[in-house]
Amino acid sequence: MRVVLPRLPRGRRPELHVPARGLLEARVPWVRDRALDHVVERERHLVPFLLAKDALLSATPPPHAVPLHSMPSTIPFPFRPLRFLRLYPSAFALSPHPVAVSPTPRLAALHATEAQVLDSTRPDAADRLLRLLMLAPARALPLHLVARLRLDLGLAPDFPRSLLPNYPDYFALSGDGALLELVCYRKDLAVSAMQSYAQRTGGYKVGDAVAFPLSFPRGFELDKKVRKWLDDWQRLPYISPYEDGSHLTPRSDITEKRTVAALHEALSLTVGKKMEKELLVKLGEALRLPPGFRKVIAKHPGIFYLSHKLRKQTVVLRESFRRHMLVDKHPMMGIRYQYLHLMHMGQEEAGKRKGKDQKTVRSEQMIGEEFGAEGDNVEDEEEYDDDDDEEEEDMEAGVASEDEDSDDEEADNTDRAMKG
Repeated sequence: MRVVLPRLPRGRRPELHVPARGLLEARVPWVRDRALDHVVERERHLVPFLLAKDALLSATPPPHAVPLHSMPSTIPFPFRPLRFLRLYPSAFALSPHPVAVSPTPRLAALHATEAQVLDSTRPDAADRLLRLLMLAPARALPLHLVARLRLDLGLAPDFPRSLLPNYPDYFALSGDGALLELVCYRKDLAVSAMQSYAQRTGGYKVGDAVAFPLSFPRGFELDKKVRKWLDDWQRLPYISPYEDGSHLTPRSDITEKRTVAALHEALSLTVGKKMEKELLVKLGEALRLPPGFRKVIAKHPGIFYLSHKLRKQTVVLRESFRRHMLVDKHPMMGIRYQYLHLMHMGQEEAGKRKGKDQKTVRSEQMIGEEFGAEGDNVEDEEEYDDDDDEEEEDMEAGVASEDEDSDDEEADNTDRAMKG
């Protein structure tokens, strides 16, 4: 289905009046997808691990050892830093008097490989960051938000110094360095992942209806009325998130489809094709998505999967995975998987040492006492696994209603403001 828009004087666009139907009020069930839960769960502790690694190795030249108390306080350790670092002896070497941490040769070698990958993928990183800025109506984003997105975007720890100055035609900092602005809007990059998909699978023209790829976990069923709504919704014209959507009728199906397109594109720009929901919401607010956009994630489980693993909510782009494997693996994800292997290898080695030599364990306990470990044990980490399933039930029941309440209040406030 193709919609042909009449020519209007410059600056005016017609409103697409598409009546809202049942799904706007319907509840869509959440069904667990174990494969995509594994995608999230296998990266347990990866973020604090990478940030701790960067704190040790990003300096030039890197220090031989860093006092424990000098580790950045911004690293989100899940528990005390010493206990965390002791979990991964293959990566972090600890020494007493004073307590200090240094990278192992294996960690330093992998970091050097990562630096080479970052250098080779720098043009790709610059293009993806530019496209993210192109999604923003103001063509700018707060630098602190981009910094929080750094790992998701596959950027170097020092990207403000190592990336931005190399692309003066792309980026500029303003507001005393607090705002990252777009310098040059590249029309050739203003092609969304969905448009590229449509071109590969049969061609695409502006105004064409593009259906999002859908997949559902085993045991998932949609009500017949909701299925009918979804089929009709898929046939609506696709409005690219790089196009101005201000002419669209608020709180309509066509506006919702553009919102889905914007969230879909934001996730497509990440190297892991997923993002913590809290961060995605902050990004959506910065992109000025319409009120109620949080609901869209839960209402389209065939496009997005909302995982409750690791005591947080993570939005996963379904089409990017075949079971738990990425369809197109970015080089930076290959490095991340090597870090995960290093993390697990250290835990396995620690377990073997414990089984073979109790004297070694006692020695480590004595070192731990010198560090002030107060008897913390690696086995305590397992307690986090047992709580996830119980929490999922609470989150499944409660989070959706919280989002609905906050979004309804936000939408009502917007409506009142427009009436006033």
